[in-house]
Amino acid sequence: MPLSQTEENYLKAVYKIAESDQGSVSTNAIAKMMSTSAASVTDMIKRLSEKGYVDYVKYYGVELTTLGKTAATILIRKHRLWETFLVSQLDFSWEEVHDIAEQLEHIQSKELIERLDKYLGFPKFDPHGDPIPNTEGKFTLRNQTILADMAIGEQGQVIAVKIHDTPFLQHLNQIGIQINTPLRIVSKQDYDQSTTVLVEDSEILLSHKVASQILLKKTS
Repeated sequence: MPLSQTEENYLKAVYKIAESDQGSVSTNAIAKMMSTSAASVTDMIKRLSEKGYVDYVKYYGVELTTLGKTAATILIRKHRLWETFLVSQLDFSWEEVHDIAEQLEHIQSKELIERLDKYLGFPKFDPHGDPIPNTEGKFTLRNQTILADMAIGEQGQVIAVKIHDTPFLQHLNQIGIQINTPLRIVSKQDYDQSTTVLVEDSEILLSHKVASQILLKKTS
């Protein structure tokens, strides 16, 4: 039985929360991500459980079944491929593509997605640096360090960001930080955990909140 768009969105929400929390997912956490009530979440989770996509135990939480993980991974694959297409082929900027990809990810044609992947050259990462699962659902992993955890004098290249909301990405645009931007840690403040980085010839002060969302590949 095919999933509705709403059901797919719930599976993706459970997958993403579990990815961060490493365990069963609470209905309250799903409700927060989906901007809905806990009661609505419970109803949907029960429906997905009946279809075999999740295991749900009251007061314990929600876990994706193998079927649920497969469905969520396929959805993530489509989303990230569409984001890549929009940026590389249609000149959208990285802060513009998330909402559009949210609509395109529900297209059901497997053949279309496979041709899209081939057309793009089988990319391993999307415009935000997130890994794109392949046809077997496998993700490419790489060593990455949170900018806030780097020491003074260390250098790296930006390879991903942890959040994709428009204001955050627009802020990075304004201060000259993008995927592949090289930078060096100049100083760190004990008081508020802010970090000063050198980007090209400019020193930029990053709050701890911002520095905690940027991932780098160390170069020294």
